[in-house]
Amino acid sequence: MDKYKRISSVDEDSIAEEAGIESGDYILEINGHEITDILAYKYYSNDENITLTIGKKNGETEIIEIENPYFEDLGLNFEYPLLSKSRSCRNKCIFCFIDQLPKGMRKTLYFKDDDSRLSLLHGNYVTLTNLSDKEIEDIADMHISPINISVHATDRDVRKVLFGHDKTGDILKRMRFFAENGITMNGQIVLCKGVNDGEVLKKTLEDLCELYPAVYSVSVVPVGLTKYREGLYPLEPFEKKDAEELIDTVNMFQEKMLEKCGSRIIYASDEFYLTAEREIPPYSEYEDFPQIENGVGLIASIREEFYEALENIKTNKLEREISVISGKAAYPLICGFAKELCDRVKGLKIHTYEITNNFFGERITVAGLLTGGDIKAQLDGKKLGERLLIPHSALRSGEDIFLDDMTLSELEKELGVPITPVYNDGYEFIDAVLGGEEN
Repeated sequence: MDKYKRISSVDEDSIAEEAGIESGDYILEINGHEITDILAYKYYSNDENITLTIGKKNGETEIIEIENPYFEDLGLNFEYPLLSKSRSCRNKCIFCFIDQLPKGMRKTLYFKDDDSRLSLLHGNYVTLTNLSDKEIEDIADMHISPINISVHATDRDVRKVLFGHDKTGDILKRMRFFAENGITMNGQIVLCKGVNDGEVLKKTLEDLCELYPAVYSVSVVPVGLTKYREGLYPLEPFEKKDAEELIDTVNMFQEKMLEKCGSRIIYASDEFYLTAEREIPPYSEYEDFPQIENGVGLIASIREEFYEALENIKTNKLEREISVISGKAAYPLICGFAKELCDRVKGLKIHTYEITNNFFGERITVAGLLTGGDIKAQLDGKKLGERLLIPHSALRSGEDIFLDDMTLSELEKELGVPITPVYNDGYEFIDAVLGGEEN
């Protein structure tokens, strides 16, 4: 039997456990449909009456009838979460971050995914260039929505440059097909100076705005450039003037779309505002924050949460000395938060430290790409107090390990202080700073 369909465990008291399904069994079909991957499993299992074809550990096949009137999760977990091989990206994008990684990192970091299933499961962005027409039709048939799409440009000649080959397909044709079939899309544009900015960007935004409301939001983010670009396409960082022009373009489209349909749709990433040295827009202008995971409106959200939480602090005195780190991008924000808290709570002392990203290069300023080695080297000998707060985003998802493979416990041992990873949340930041003493 196909190893990718093997069940690793069955949730206790679940529908699957009641039906006698066990770890080591295999999922073969649901209601007569072959289960080819996780999307097929989720789609066909979302039914009141389900007929499962299960391959048992002993090689036999069992048909199981299940009634599921409340559309509960069946409770099956799989050894291979996608129920098939992960699909690697065949593009040769000139801005690919993985191509800019140094040698010697763990192998998984060098895998380039461009998998529509991960868009549904984890919010990953996909280019659609690695999908066949049949797979596009399957997405529409199973109504996989929303789907996050890396558009970058709609001009076909520019796309050839961006993706590094001439088989990029007609992105607008595929997005129109999704729109006609009721699929909601969020778009992303990784902006490369001199390639897909300027007039090319304006045309891309015009094309995407025409697909509203199927295209629900579009983010414009700057290309990330590490110091490991030898032999790669010559890309330049965005300077203050470039960022100002980009924000002006985004503002123009926002005003146009607000008047036309009541939504801004187009958003620039926080990084552009920081580069332009312009104020981050107020919380209300990000509407329902459709692209916050893409660095759009994150500062506005954290700021709003922080000041709401600050108003509810009941503690006005606390003898506590801690330290907080940040990447260059968010450092001014963190310094401001620290000052507000120390002014409000007598006896509280916060040391703030900006960590320069020497591992990837100083142009990388986001906290999520900080490494344990850089944190250790730059905090060595500094006053840290009784606890160090670090951005949770610097750790690998679900694990206490940094991108350079240093573990959280190793860093604690090196610095001699307990460390608390803090999510991008203003409430949690205050709670971590005060050690749960704010109530």
